[in-house]
Amino acid sequence: MAIVTVYKDFETVFGIISAHRNRTVQRVNGESVMMVWEVGGFVSDRLKTARWGSGVVRQLAEFIHTQDPTVRGWSYRTIYKMVQFYETYSTKAFSDLITKVKPDFLSLGMTPDSFGSFVPIQLAQTASTAIVPIESAQIPGILFSTGWSNHQLILNYCKTDEQRLFYMLYAGRERLEYKQLARAIKTDAMSAILSSRQVQSSALLSQYPQAPLLFKDRVSLDMLGLPLNYKETKLRKTIVSHMKDFILEMGKDFLFIDEEHRLEVGGKPFKVDLLFYHRLLQCMVAIELKTTEFHPKDLGQLEFYLEALDQEERRSNENPSIGIILCKEANMEVVRFALSRSMSPTMVAQYKEQLQVGSVLQRSLVEFCNFLNEKK
Repeated sequence: MAIVTVYKDFETVFGIISAHRNRTVQRVNGESVMMVWEVGGFVSDRLKTARWGSGVVRQLAEFIHTQDPTVRGWSYRTIYKMVQFYETYSTKAFSDLITKVKPDFLSLGMTPDSFGSFVPIQLAQTASTAIVPIESAQIPGILFSTGWSNHQLILNYCKTDEQRLFYMLYAGRERLEYKQLARAIKTDAMSAILSSRQVQSSALLSQYPQAPLLFKDRVSLDMLGLPLNYKETKLRKTIVSHMKDFILEMGKDFLFIDEEHRLEVGGKPFKVDLLFYHRLLQCMVAIELKTTEFHPKDLGQLEFYLEALDQEERRSNENPSIGIILCKEANMEVVRFALSRSMSPTMVAQYKEQLQVGSVLQRSLVEFCNFLNEKK
């Protein structure tokens, strides 16, 4: 039996396992989110109608503990966070926002209709009593895209509905755990992704319509602990020694292949700094590291490497290779001019040695959601 056929069979089996695991996690997260919505709505109603004073919430937390001392995560602060969750996402402003964008959320276990839909809360509440006022008894389907822990993080650090919606979508698509989502928010992944189209060649955008969603225009390398002065060799070796963290920063679909990957053209040796394989796009990704400012000649070197990779190493089932120049600085006007004539799928990204928390782009999420909706 051919090796390719066996490998595809292995991928099929792994796909079955992953699908069932993902559905199990989604069901658990779904029940948790529905419970939070119900409790938040119930307590919100009691507080707004003055049937409860503020001290009653603390008494509720104590009551829950006496009923079942093994139950964790039910402090009065957590209950107030549930109230905030309900009151934040039951507003007309949020419902208006999510009805503007209906991307293909099959990758999140959601259909396009369920993204913009509202699930009747009666489906989950007990039959003995009405949990929330009937006019508010619906939960936006998008809230099921990630779990309660991530939702708390989003509520704590995101200031606008646009930010909150973005990180729900991003956490769901990338299946981010709490610490990973925290880093994405701190490194301003929203603006890094939404602005990435500006540093990608037309060839990259045409061949890989999802590229603006998958690649960032800047990455944070604070986890490397780089010294004040270093050369490209030091940068490369430090990245390799922190490869897991580097891949989490770049994106989960990257698989590391080699450092200083050797290419031979015309009997002469050439070396690619870092070579990866991208699982979703099914192509090799060559990364050239530059500890100085971007120069147009860097792009010519990268395109040469891509041509060599495609002619000498690319397999029949793989797509054209992508090239990324990861540099310390870049003049955006120079980048724009250089990329305008690039015939290869390339991009220029910057790295930051220290974590820099910037303001997230205040812009519509329609374009971002369209990225998700584009065919692979």
